[in-house]
Amino acid sequence: MRCLLRASGLGLFLSLGCVAAQAFDGTKTPADDPSPMQAFRNGTRAYKAGDLAGASQALEFAASKGHALAQWKLARMYSEGDGVPRDDKKAFDYYQAIVDAHGEDSPDTAQARFVSSAIVALGSYYVSGIPNEVKPNPRHATELFQYAATYFGDSDAQYNLGRIYLDGNAVQKRDAITAGRWLRLAADKGHRQAQAVLGHLLLSGNDMPRQGARGLMYLTLARDGANGERDQWIIDLYDDAFAKATPDEREMCLTYLAQFLKDHS
Repeated sequence: MRCLLRASGLGLFLSLGCVAAQAFDGTKTPADDPSPMQAFRNGTRAYKAGDLAGASQALEFAASKGHALAQWKLARMYSEGDGVPRDDKKAFDYYQAIVDAHGEDSPDTAQARFVSSAIVALGSYYVSGIPNEVKPNPRHATELFQYAATYFGDSDAQYNLGRIYLDGNAVQKRDAITAGRWLRLAADKGHRQAQAVLGHLLLSGNDMPRQGARGLMYLTLARDGANGERDQWIIDLYDDAFAKATPDEREMCLTYLAQFLKDHS
C-alpha cells in the first residue's frame, strides 16, 4: 500500500491506494509499451542538445505515462522557466505526482534523492503558496520538511527545518537550540547555507553558548563552497566573522577545520 503525502486541514495524512506505482526509473512498463522510457531518453538527449521544445514535448509524453523522473525534470523546468514558460502550478502538480507515487520508497534506492527533492520542493511551495492556486500552509510545509529530513536524511529539508525553528512562524515557536541541531545535521553533510547560518549562530552567542572557533570553521567551509553572486551573503558573513575573531580563534579554527575535513573525507 502506498502513502499519499498531501495537505488537509489537519496537515499531513495518509491515504491508502490499491494500485501499485510504476517503478521510478520507468523500467517496469509493460513489455509491449516501452515508449515512456524511450521518450524520457529522447527528452534528455534533446535537452542536452539545446532542443528545449523537443525536450519538453518528449518529457511531457513520458510524464503523462507516469515516468517519475520525467515528472521531476519537467517540474524543475516549469519552476525555473527553463525552456518552457514558468508555471509554478504545473511544477507543483508534477512534484505532487512524484510524492503520491513514491513518497514511501526506500531511502536506500538510487532515486531517493529525487523523491526527497520533490518533497522539499512541495514544502517550499507551501511556505509561500502560489497565488490563486495554492494557499500558504506553514504547518504542512513543516511536516513535509520533517518527513524528508528524517526519513530521507535530506540536507535541504534539514536546513529548511533549521530556518523554521530559528525564525519561527505562525505555527512554530522560535527555538534556536532545535534550529542549531537541524542546521548542524545539514552543515556536516556539506550544505553551505546551513554551514553559514550555523557558523553565524555559534559566533554570535546570542541564542546558544558562543563557540567562536567552531563558528568560524563552519563559515570557512561555507565560504569555500560559495557560488557566485547569489552566495555573496555567505562571503560577507565570513569576512565580518574573520575580522572580529581573535588570533586564538583563528588558530583553533584551522585545527577544527583539519579535523572536520579528515572526518568527512
